[in-house]
Amino acid sequence: RNVACPCPPLPVRQVDAGGIGPNVATLVGFGAIRVKVLGNDDRAPAPAELGRMKALTAQGMCEGAFGLSSGLFYAPQSFAKTDEVIELAREAAKRGGIYDTHQRDESSYSIGLMNSIAEAIEIGRVAGLPVHFAHIKALGADVHGKAGEIVAVIEAARARGQNVTAGQYPYEASGSSLVAALVPRWAQDGGAAALVERIDTPATRARIVAEMTANLVRRGGAGAVLLSDTGKPWTGKRLDAMAAAWKVDAVDAALRIILANKGGGSPIVSFNMIEPDIKLLMRQPWVMTGSDGSAGHPRMYGTFPTKYAKYVVAEKAIDLATFVNSSTGRTADFYKLDRRGHLRTGYFADIVVFDPKAYRPRATYLEPALPGE
Repeated sequence: RNVACPCPPLPVRQVDAGGIGPNVATLVGFGAIRVKVLGNDDRAPAPAELGRMKALTAQGMCEGAFGLSSGLFYAPQSFAKTDEVIELAREAAKRGGIYDTHQRDESSYSIGLMNSIAEAIEIGRVAGLPVHFAHIKALGADVHGKAGEIVAVIEAARARGQNVTAGQYPYEASGSSLVAALVPRWAQDGGAAALVERIDTPATRARIVAEMTANLVRRGGAGAVLLSDTGKPWTGKRLDAMAAAWKVDAVDAALRIILANKGGGSPIVSFNMIEPDIKLLMRQPWVMTGSDGSAGHPRMYGTFPTKYAKYVVAEKAIDLATFVNSSTGRTADFYKLDRRGHLRTGYFADIVVFDPKAYRPRATYLEPALPGE
């Protein structure tokens, strides 16, 4: 990157010294900065606090980060207004960085999918840096079939000269937590302990239940929610099955699990995307393969072999060259990884050799940590 920073990229040197296998491009976390300065509170930063947040962003960039990442869907990042994000993104832009976002809404939770797409593009336009949508999707029945609109908006931004790209994992199910997927953001103001207190207070519990009921519909109902926590009585079961076992309704079952985890955690897999949207997004020349890896979902171990075995071989949604390039060169080019991602003279020999007849995933939703073969 063409950037002058007062401090050396120490964390990058530490990663190199550790002998990690994959190429690594670190990002400054907007959420980590907001929590450090503002805690878990639903409020805007005072001028001095915003100055500290900007300084932390600059420091992270100077220490070797490739850009700013955000997860505006999740509390407390969801409490941030667009202008706040822009201010930090500007610090990344000054130092040659990109903006990588889990956008504010992939469904109809708050501002809506298309307004969320527009917000991320606007952040990049105003701050002056490339925009990358993490695991782009149309999540939930309210927005199924919207992939074409997503493509049109991003293509229009690219035609105006913006560098806008996206990552994608090849699954109909997303990975999240019961809290993030179902609990309204106002109830998470102040963190997990504050959420537990609100659940235990009859008046606020009733309001939480009402909004969780609507959010559960967005997620496709209790039968579409697989509980992926480890070592729990509900591990590997659907939310509707646990509700039936406990003889309560689905939202009460979800609240029981959230309280058992003291207002946090509670990972889930929820089945809420459709194949036409997945395939349309996958075919775009600006979409990269990305696992968005997290425990409890087969995408961590199965993203690349699934994309190959299902969408190249079985369904022929994309060809082999598209699969390889979207999994290598596009990513390296976007993040400006020096001499990576392509088979070219003078480049590093980052080569994967696989048997095209045998390469397939083994990870499943019930056994998500099985490597491909």
